[in-house]
Amino acid sequence: MAILNKRNERLVGVLHETESTEIVVLCHGFQSSKEFNIMINIASALENQGISAFRFDFAGNGESEGSFQLNNDFREAEDLRAVIEYFIGANRTVAAILGHSKGGSVVLLYASKYHDIPSVVNVSGRYDLKRGIEQRLGKEFLERIEKDGYVNIKNKKGEFDFKVTKESLMERLNTNMHEACLSIDKRCRVLIVHGSVDELVPVEDASEFAKSIPNNQLQIVEGADHVYTSQQAELVSVI
Repeated sequence: MAILNKRNERLVGVLHETESTEIVVLCHGFQSSKEFNIMINIASALENQGISAFRFDFAGNGESEGSFQLNNDFREAEDLRAVIEYFIGANRTVAAILGHSKGGSVVLLYASKYHDIPSVVNVSGRYDLKRGIEQRLGKEFLERIEKDGYVNIKNKKGEFDFKVTKESLMERLNTNMHEACLSIDKRCRVLIVHGSVDELVPVEDASEFAKSIPNNQLQIVEGADHVYTSQQAELVSVI
């Protein structure tokens, strides 16, 4: 099924339907999609518990329309808003939103702006956004982007992957996750899940989230990497 966002782009998703009117919306991470195994496994587990789930592709990812961008957390939060409004309009109750990796940051940004979701699950989200940029672009990225106005990112094969503009980079660097977390309603329950040996986003980021979010529960999955390679079942059980 497809839902239009505010830019009139089709957001393609898969609905795991049960008899419940409650639904959980799942958000994928960076350069990922609704078909990522974490998204599928969590949706299936919820379905088995009698809870409907919707996993979808953000604009510019997977099957959805739009152009891919590196630093578009707020745009993706608005994509999520369009999905939530669709289900509310269909007389469904969005019981929770869940995001993995970049999607974890997106669901928290959503909760900081819109106070209409009772539960949020942040799986391996990044607290220190600048550190993530340095990992992907290199420590000299600011000099490069000041000089040229953009940075071309190559994939592992050395081929052009996508372009990062100065405007999008500044949006990312100016995103203050600490302030966003403090803005989350105290009535909103936030579950923070992180792998103890996450090689991409340090587990310390989870602790920083826990210090900033008013109403939270922190769960560290021992031995889990960023994508929970050998701990999928444990991840699902924690959620």
